[in-house]
Amino acid sequence: MAYDVTGRLHEIFDEQQVSEKFRKREFVLEVQDGQYPEHIKFQMVQDKTSLIDPYKMGDEVKVTFNLRGRGFNKNGQMLYFTNLEAWKIESASGGNGSFGGGQQQAAPRPAAQNQNPTLRAQPSAAPIASDDDNDLPF
Repeated sequence: MAYDVTGRLHEIFDEQQVSEKFRKREFVLEVQDGQYPEHIKFQMVQDKTSLIDPYKMGDEVKVTFNLRGRGFNKNGQMLYFTNLEAWKIESASGGNGSFGGGQQQAAPRPAAQNQNPTLRAQPSAAPIASDDDNDLPF
């Protein structure tokens, strides 16, 4: 299931080689939600780790991501963790819709594969104002 959120890049971490066959890179997006900003950490894995290279801290970006969760048994106790796995980053201003680094990337598991329309919904991190409430000139 794919989601997207727009915010300002707050922090970008270096790539980590977790194992011989797995690498990841994390970044934090600052999203305005009410009175206080939310700082949300995302990860990119494998060939997607370079998607953030064209951007710098403070840039306004739109991140498309999948919600991932896993469980594992450690010493007889089930533990669970959740990741926000980013697979597309583009400038929030629209621009040319770059996928980062000028490389065109295909979505590994686009939401369109899921035929249930309620599960395809694209949640937004910011409330959407109606046209009547929008007094912006653009």
